[in-house]
Amino acid sequence: MSLANSRRALAIVLAAGEGTRMKSDRPKVLHEVAGRSMLAHVLASVAGAKASTVAVVIGPGRDDVGAEVSRLCAGAEVFVQEQRLGTAHAVLAARDAIARGHDDILVLFADTPLVTTATMLALRAALEGGAAVAVLGFEAVNPFGYGRLIRDESGRLIAITEEKDASDAERAITLCNAGLMAIDGRRALDLLQGIGADNAKGEYYLTDIVALACEKGLETRVVVGAESEVLGVNDRAQLAEAERIAQDRLRRAAMAGGVTLIAPETVFLNVDTKLGRDVTIEPHVVIGPGVEIADGAHIHAFSRIEGAQIGAGAHVGPFARLRPGTNLGPGSKVGNFVEIKSTTLGAGAKVSHLTYLGDAEIGDDANIGAGTITCNYDGFFKYQTRIGAGAFIGSNTALVAPVTIGAGAYVGSGSVVTKDVSADALAIARGQQVEKLGWAQAFRATQKAKKNRKA
Repeated sequence: MSLANSRRALAIVLAAGEGTRMKSDRPKVLHEVAGRSMLAHVLASVAGAKASTVAVVIGPGRDDVGAEVSRLCAGAEVFVQEQRLGTAHAVLAARDAIARGHDDILVLFADTPLVTTATMLALRAALEGGAAVAVLGFEAVNPFGYGRLIRDESGRLIAITEEKDASDAERAITLCNAGLMAIDGRRALDLLQGIGADNAKGEYYLTDIVALACEKGLETRVVVGAESEVLGVNDRAQLAEAERIAQDRLRRAAMAGGVTLIAPETVFLNVDTKLGRDVTIEPHVVIGPGVEIADGAHIHAFSRIEGAQIGAGAHVGPFARLRPGTNLGPGSKVGNFVEIKSTTLGAGAKVSHLTYLGDAEIGDDANIGAGTITCNYDGFFKYQTRIGAGAFIGSNTALVAPVTIGAGAYVGSGSVVTKDVSADALAIARGQQVEKLGWAQAFRATQKAKKNRKA
């Protein structure tokens, strides 16, 4: 959907709600869905809706929300709603931004994170088509508790009626108010300032703008979105539902892009996950932020990955953990019960099982045996381990960093390596094996005698 380039839009994001039902020390809008705060989801969609200016309304003392706005959208203005006197009052907290003049004003809620850019553009298009107010609605499966969108015989939106104020006939209406709307910027201040507080709570309700616009003979429209898209999050159960919907979107997009998810409902992705073609992800895989998986890679079951780059054709898992700073080369293998952080694994290198690698560089085609660990931390600083191409590290080896193992070198199983190993050398760093003939037989006899004396 295209808009004339000459139309300027202001997006006002309301983020001042206390979120008491979340029962959390964290502001509601900073709770995450698919690895991104709800506020960040809304601001990302706003960017796609071509808003030239963004204003975010926060509550008093919410510097943490203000900091998130600055981090996400450097040009956004932050306004404080000092008193919570209703949604229209919250919008007017951004009065200075409104007064500067815009063609379109989008009013959005930071706790409604699933609304898409396409829907925001549809609201703007309604204004471009002549509406003074465009309201986002949805057909509710169960409309109880929602405001109803009331239309006249011609289909024109004439009012929004809350559940408690609705007649029996109005309660039968399933077209409900999602809360979001767009307002003609030339008329916005006049309409907003005309909203009164003649109600039981003495608050200024944004929903009254529809009836007010109709009284002035202005056109109002409804843009209908999906019920799943307009979910507002007020408690932990709704947060979980938003996560479910977001994950379903991400999974469908991944599969549409050529990814095989064997059991999609068990795979959890992040909003910034990048997946190549012919990637296969087995059941019960959790992918956190900052992950890129190249073409043909295979992620086996029960693996957890974050902050990692996985090369083409690489295999990960099952039961592997990749932490931030992991970079796996093409065709490399990370097996079961392996943990890796801040480590580069060269092309074709193998770390098949029961190993920890941290702060390391592993060359192409190196083989890391079971039970190997890099001892990278002394309680104060981290140190590097470097293993050359084609090196072979025997099982149960401890590599005490900083240390370098040369290309093609072998390290004997059970070694504790504290010094550099030359290329193509064999390093054995363990106690010499001693055999005492007959010792076990004598030991058993002695112990049995002691036991008999005690009995």
